[in-house]
Amino acid sequence: MQGGSKYDEKLLQNYVPLYVMLPLGVVTADNVFEGGEKLEKQLKDLRAAGIDGVMVDVWWGIIEAKGPKQYDWSAYRSLFELVNKCDLKIQAIMSFHQCGGNVGDVVYIPIPQWVRDIGETDPDIFYTNRSGNRNEEYLSLGVDHQPLFGGRTAIEMYSDYMKSFRENMADFLEAGQIIDIEVGCGAAGELRYPSYPETQGWVFPGIGEFQCYDKYLKAEFKEAAKNAGHPEWESPDDAGTYNDKPDSTEFFKQNGTYLTEKGKFFLTWYSNKLLMHGDDILDEANKAFVGCKVKLAAKVYFVTLFLFLTNEGRKRIIKPHSIFKTGIWTALVV
Repeated sequence: MQGGSKYDEKLLQNYVPLYVMLPLGVVTADNVFEGGEKLEKQLKDLRAAGIDGVMVDVWWGIIEAKGPKQYDWSAYRSLFELVNKCDLKIQAIMSFHQCGGNVGDVVYIPIPQWVRDIGETDPDIFYTNRSGNRNEEYLSLGVDHQPLFGGRTAIEMYSDYMKSFRENMADFLEAGQIIDIEVGCGAAGELRYPSYPETQGWVFPGIGEFQCYDKYLKAEFKEAAKNAGHPEWESPDDAGTYNDKPDSTEFFKQNGTYLTEKGKFFLTWYSNKLLMHGDDILDEANKAFVGCKVKLAAKVYFVTLFLFLTNEGRKRIIKPHSIFKTGIWTALVV
């Protein structure tokens, strides 16, 4: 018995909690929770099977759909109450991106309509490739600090949203039912550019495209280049299109533009912009949830698309960077 007890203690010391992702549309695009008895039974079955909790997307496009700072948390509160009733914990994702267009997306939940309306008159709020195609899945990081949204910047909108979540879910947070907050930082909720959108024709194993041709990011690059003593530098015009391979482009081919002073400068600027974007959002998350007994997380994308290439080819596409102040490693692509 004594040996068994020690074994059990060792198991508990190494215990890894298990969480299950709830359906993307568990709260509908119209902000209705239709869980009912079926979901309750499923949640109870999960608990009986030893599952510790659930992960759920909390969609910006649902909560702030009616207008700036008009938050409606009622459906999510009903969901959280049911999860609590079934003795499960919650990992909540602050989802600032569109649902629809990525692998596994079975529902369509766009970002708020009033934000998209601003994009009708100023389409440069969205990520843009060199051909001028806009991607409405997530706001361009070029507007992170542009007060274009009723006087607020994109970062301020994300911050206000998280503060409202804390205020309206305070009882769940204080009770320890919500244990993790994952903060969306880009396309598909990941810290990345939307470089390979299937909705714009990308297919595996295309290299994708740079997404820095909205007027805000173009202006930022020009300013950075000017400050570096090269006002003549422009964003790349030789990096190919979505379905090219590296060696078919001037930028990524062997001894290509990426090795020049201009190419290295651009890649460093492009990568650092993304890292600063992640830092800015997570700084706001830290402020919003200070004092809460939750862990903050961000989804960091890791590239697997080009494992079939030679080592040299991979080096041209994938470059490691340490990010934030925590030393996390990621790989950034075009």
